[in-house]
Amino acid sequence: MKIATYNVNGVNGRLPVLLRWLKETSPDVACLQELKAPQENFPEQAILDAGYKAIWHGQKSWNGVAILAKDREITEVCRALPGDPEDEHSRYIEALVDGITIGCLYLPNGNPAPGPKFDYKLGWFERLKIHAAGLLAADKPVVLTGDYNVMPTELDVYKPERWVNDALFRPETREAFKTLVQQGWTDAIRKIYPTEVIYTFFDYFRDAYGRNAGLRIDHFLLSPHLEKRLLAAGVNRDVRGWEKTSDHAPVWIELKDDE
Repeated sequence: MKIATYNVNGVNGRLPVLLRWLKETSPDVACLQELKAPQENFPEQAILDAGYKAIWHGQKSWNGVAILAKDREITEVCRALPGDPEDEHSRYIEALVDGITIGCLYLPNGNPAPGPKFDYKLGWFERLKIHAAGLLAADKPVVLTGDYNVMPTELDVYKPERWVNDALFRPETREAFKTLVQQGWTDAIRKIYPTEVIYTFFDYFRDAYGRNAGLRIDHFLLSPHLEKRLLAAGVNRDVRGWEKTSDHAPVWIELKDDE
């Protein structure tokens, strides 16, 4: 099974890019973030015509997450991260596909830091850690993927000295990600490429893509069941170079069939 994650940065405005990517790479499951569309404006028919069923949680102008599945049943589990019933941001959706629990997330940016937005980011992280621990305790195959808005180490950011005060790279953020992983999750990209420079995000300014001045902020965390099944992982970096594309590049993993 091939599972991908892609922050599309506006599902309707970049629909041609999304459809081209789906056609060219044909993931079995695709997790999308930053739909930037209310629930009723999700392009369901275009996604169906591309061969994918979808569940989604939209929000006007901001956020929004979706899970797409090709030739597979997709069963929604939840469409909000537990722990704060007053949180109205569309940042998490969870589904069951072929016996795998897939959590698609768009973690808050948190800038400017310090401040209320950074506090919200860390609070959201705490809720994620609690939920993730519960998923691990169920002892089933789980993927937690999406835009984490975290560069875990200096290897994951171009010129890290420029990012020391940014919410994506502050010590509190990196520590939160580290403690999450230490619950028993595997960072799929680092499992396959432990020491290579790999980026998933390139700013639109200063020719960041052309200079390979990027960040690795889109991650796959795998439960122990799936760590054993991991065959390959990578980034569709070329997609970032397409016309009218997102500032993120899709990330993917391949899993061998369950024995």
